[in-house]
Amino acid sequence: MTLSSIAPGSDFKSLEEALKHYFGYDQFRVGQRPVIEAALQRQDLMVVMPTGGGKSLCFQLPGLLLPGLTVVISPLIALMQDQVTTLQVNDIPATFLNSSIDAATARQRISEIYSGKIKLLYVAPERLLNESFLNLLDQVQAQVGLAAFAVDEAHCVSEWGHDFRPEYRRLAEVRQRYTQVPVYALTATATERVRQDIIQQLQLRQPFVHVASFNRPNLYYEVRPKSRQVYADLYREIRQHGQDSGIVYCLSRREVNEISARLQADGISALPYHAGMSDSARTLNQERFIRDDVQVMVATVAFGMGIDKPDVRFVIHYNLPRNIEGYYQESGRAGRDGEPSKCLLFFSTKDIHTIEWLIERKADPETGNPLENEQRIARQQLRQVIDYAESTVCRRTVQLGYFGETFAGDCGGCDNCCHPKPVEDWTIPAQKLLSCVARCQERYGMSYVIDVLRGSKNKKVLQRRHDQLSTYGIGKDKTVDQWRLLGRTLLHQGLVTETTDGYPVLKLNELSWEVLRHQRSVFVPVPVAPTQDRPNARREEAEALFQQLRELRKELADQQSVPPYVIFADSSLKLMAQQQPQTMVEFAKISGVGKRKLEQYGQQFTAAIRTHRQEQGLPVVSEADAAELEVQPSTLKLSNTVLATFQLYKQGKSLTEITDERELKASTISIHLEDLIEAGHIEEIEALVECDRKQTIVEIIDRIGPISLTKIREQLGNNYSYEEIRLVRAWWQRQQ
Repeated sequence: MTLSSIAPGSDFKSLEEALKHYFGYDQFRVGQRPVIEAALQRQDLMVVMPTGGGKSLCFQLPGLLLPGLTVVISPLIALMQDQVTTLQVNDIPATFLNSSIDAATARQRISEIYSGKIKLLYVAPERLLNESFLNLLDQVQAQVGLAAFAVDEAHCVSEWGHDFRPEYRRLAEVRQRYTQVPVYALTATATERVRQDIIQQLQLRQPFVHVASFNRPNLYYEVRPKSRQVYADLYREIRQHGQDSGIVYCLSRREVNEISARLQADGISALPYHAGMSDSARTLNQERFIRDDVQVMVATVAFGMGIDKPDVRFVIHYNLPRNIEGYYQESGRAGRDGEPSKCLLFFSTKDIHTIEWLIERKADPETGNPLENEQRIARQQLRQVIDYAESTVCRRTVQLGYFGETFAGDCGGCDNCCHPKPVEDWTIPAQKLLSCVARCQERYGMSYVIDVLRGSKNKKVLQRRHDQLSTYGIGKDKTVDQWRLLGRTLLHQGLVTETTDGYPVLKLNELSWEVLRHQRSVFVPVPVAPTQDRPNARREEAEALFQQLRELRKELADQQSVPPYVIFADSSLKLMAQQQPQTMVEFAKISGVGKRKLEQYGQQFTAAIRTHRQEQGLPVVSEADAAELEVQPSTLKLSNTVLATFQLYKQGKSLTEITDERELKASTISIHLEDLIEAGHIEEIEALVECDRKQTIVEIIDRIGPISLTKIREQLGNNYSYEEIRLVRAWWQRQQ
C-alpha cells in the first residue's frame, strides 16, 4: 500500500519515508504498520500494545498525514505535557490545552488550531466534554476539519479495567456529536472483557482490532517475601542498581513519605509522588525524575501512567498491587527501551488485609452506599494477584494467561524459572479436584470445591446435600493450602478455567477432560521448605568456630600482654560463633563489642568468620562486598518511629520536649534514644543528661556493672530516673 493512494498530494512516497522524516526511525515496530494503514483508511481502532510497544505512534503518524486536527484525550496533565514536549522537539505541530496555561497562551494556541498550524491537540476528558470546548471543536470542524479522536489509556473507560474513571464513560457523547470522525482506543493493558467493554462504551464501529503480545522478554520478574527488615532489603536492592533510575510503588501516601525520607537520609536521591501533594509539587518531582535529576521516585499508583522515560531499570512494589492488570502496567514502566530491567514485588499477608479494607470502603460518592459490583470485581482481582504472588510456575505464564495469551513457560526471566521448585506428579489429586468441580455442576469457586473435597461440615455444603457426593471428603489427605496450590496450578496451566465476572466459578474445559480420562498428567512445582540443619550439626559447627575465635583472641592477647578476657569475654565469642557476623555493621551488634573494640578487632574477627564459613561451604560475603556493606547507613535496622525521635533529637530538643511533641511516654522515648546510642547515631549525651549526673551514674556502673537498671538506681536514689540511667548505660557500653 503506497502512501499516495491514501493521502493525495503527500510529499512522501511511503509510510517508512514519513516515519523517518517525522520520528527518525527506519522501520516500524511489529504491528504498527497495519494499525496506521487502517487509521489512514479512516477506520475506528482498538489497539492494545504493551508499554514501550509504540502505541503512541499509531495515532501520531496518521494525525500528521491526514487532513484536519487529531484530538488526543489524555488522562493526566503531566502526561500530555511530556508527550507534546517530545513531539515539539521533533518539530511536530502539537500542543495541549489545560489548566496549566494562562488565558493569553490558550487564545494563541486556539488561533493556531483554527489556522491549521496544529495537527495534534492534547486535552483531558473533562475539558473535552465541556460545552464551550465542544463549540470550539464545532468551529475547528468547519474550518480545518477533524481527523480523529484518539483515546489514550482507554482502559480507563471500563469498570473492569484497573484504573476505571467515570468521566471516561461520557466520551460516547463525543462520538454521537461527531459521528463521521473516527475514534481510536489505545491502551497498554486490556483483557478480552475490557476490550469488549471499551468498544461498547466508545461506540466503536467495526474497529480494526490489534492486540500485540503482552510478553516483555527484557523484564525479569521476582516475588520476594516481605521480611521484618523490608526497608533494609529495599535499600540494598536499590544500591545494587548503582545510579540506575527506578520506581518504588507503595499503597499509601504515608508510606511514600516515610520511604522517600528514609532513602534521602540514607544517601539515595529519591522524591515522593502521591495525590495528596499539590499539582505543582507532583509536576516538579516528575520532571526531576524524567530529567535524571533524581534517581528514585517513590510513589502511589497515581504516578507513572504513560510516563515516557525509557531507561527505568527497576520497578519495586513495596506492597502488594491491587490487581494483575495494574501490576503489569506499573512494572512495565521498567525497560521501555528494551534493555534488561528488573521488576521486584515484596509480598506479605498484611498487605492483603490493607487492600481488603480499601475495597470495603468503595462507596458511591453521592449516596455513600457500597458499590457492591465494584467491590466484587476488586475482590476477585485481589485473589488473582495473591495467586500470582504465591505461584510456583513461570511468572509470565500467569501474567500473559490473565490477558488471554498462551505462554509455554520456562521463560528464563523470572525467579520461578531461574530457581525452579521440585516438581511432583499430582495427577490423582488433580482428577479428584476436577471430578469434584464436575459433580458440583461447575457452579462454585475454588474455596467451596475444597470444602467439599475435605469433608467440611459447612452449613452451605450440608444444605445443598453435597456431603452425599462421591467426592465429599476424598481430599482429607491434603491441607487447604495444598489444594489451593493445586487449584492455582491447574488455572495457570489452562487445565481448568474460571469465570471473570466477579463471581469466580471453576469451569471444566477440553484439557480438564484429558486429565480426567488419564490422557494428560499434572505436575505441580512444590515449594521447598527451608532446610534445617540437624541441631547437633549446628552446635558442632558453632563450637568449632568458637574454638577458632578463642585461638585468635589468645594470639591478640599475647601480642598485647593482656589476659584473653580483656579482648572479649567468652559470652561474646559464643555469640559470634552462633550469629557469624561477616561485616563490621553486623559485628557491632554483638554484645560486648563497643566502638573501641570494633575499631581494634572487628576486621580480624569478621575475616576469621568468613574464612570459617568458606571452609564449611556456607554463603560468604566477599571482602569487596563486605567493604560495600560497611558504608551502608545503620538506619536500616531502625524503625520509622525511632527515626522520628532521632529527627527531633537532631533539632536540639531535650528528652522532655521530644516526649511532649511525640505524645509518647518518657520510657518509650528513652528506649528509642537508647537504640540510637547503641547504633552509633548519638555519640554524646550531654544534651539528654546533665554532665554531673552522667558522671555520677557512670561511677556506679563502673563499680557494680551495667546489668540491672534497678540495682543501679538503688545505689543512686530516687532523684535519678530510669530514663537517664538507661541513656547513660547505653553510652557507657558504647565506650567499652
